[in-house]
Amino acid sequence: MAKLSAGLLVYRLGAEGYEVFLVHPGGPFWRTRDVGAWSIPKGEVTAGEDPLAAARRELAEETGFAAAPPWLPLKAVRQLGGKTVMAWAAAGDFDAAAIASNTFAMEWPPRSGRMQSFPEVDRAAWFSLTEARRKILAGQVPLVEQLEKLLGPGGGG
Repeated sequence: MAKLSAGLLVYRLGAEGYEVFLVHPGGPFWRTRDVGAWSIPKGEVTAGEDPLAAARRELAEETGFAAAPPWLPLKAVRQLGGKTVMAWAAAGDFDAAAIASNTFAMEWPPRSGRMQSFPEVDRAAWFSLTEARRKILAGQVPLVEQLEKLLGPGGGG
């Protein structure tokens, strides 16, 4: 069965138009990847958990931040690996340099027998909608496009 994730696409009005808050995954696999590697803060929905509650939890776990309502539902997307991502848009304004992410452990280097700890998110940034479409994982591009339609013309890019 395909996994279900939930997340928040946080946006703000910047000097040049709307911007979105994206996170970069931590760990050695993602270290040198940039274009097409960023994501909305999101994570797996546990059995019986409300997806919006999961989205809010994941934002807090991955960044240390909380967003306030209203929550604008976006149409779920399916990523290349088959994972479905439910998302909500929410206005917010965070200091991207001040994130505080939880960590995960993995064997690194592979087959070394050594466990190392890495941040789940190693950095965050605000991107214009145009730049976000370039930076975000391909399967999440429709979320940015849906937000742009919700916000209407004049958002810039």
